[in-house]
Amino acid sequence: MAEIERTTTALLEGLFDHDNEAAWSQFDARYRPIVTAFARKLGLGESDAIDVAQETIVQFLQEYRDGKYDRERGRLRSWLVGIARFRVAGIYRKKGVKREYRGESAMVALPDDDECSTLWNQERRTVILQLAMQELRATTRAHDRTIKAFEMVAMNQVPVATVAAELEMTDQEVYLAKSRTAKRLRTIIERLEQTYDDEETP
Repeated sequence: MAEIERTTTALLEGLFDHDNEAAWSQFDARYRPIVTAFARKLGLGESDAIDVAQETIVQFLQEYRDGKYDRERGRLRSWLVGIARFRVAGIYRKKGVKREYRGESAMVALPDDDECSTLWNQERRTVILQLAMQELRATTRAHDRTIKAFEMVAMNQVPVATVAAELEMTDQEVYLAKSRTAKRLRTIIERLEQTYDDEETP
């Protein structure tokens, strides 16, 4: 926990330094995918969602450096969600003007704060799983076939017998691959979740 807290504190403090590209890149890598997916869940297309993510990260960084974000008064997640939701609403307002011009309805109802928080958490879990799988592949000493067996059985719900035949493994080897990989993956996921929790919670 102490190491995570030091890492989290160093990252957030590093954002104050305009020349600290490492802190910016790390923060961007953690949160841009979540904001992009969150914007898509609010109904935006890919291009608009990417724009919202860019605008949200930049606005947060500017406001953070201006001292407008206070960790003691609210969660980082709530701050990001608020910015992203505002940016999404802005896009719908612009499109609404065009729809009104064509005589169409401009009404678009965005989710309330609780629903937005739920959507954010869902997308955060998805991103964490993706990051955990990337780390697992990069750091594990297990054979590629072991990771493939885990993905097929645990993530794609392919029957064990089918996986065993395709990867030239025994059923027992597939079960062991699933068990060992799942244990390692859970450890990575728990660490990543704790890192996000420490950043997002005052």
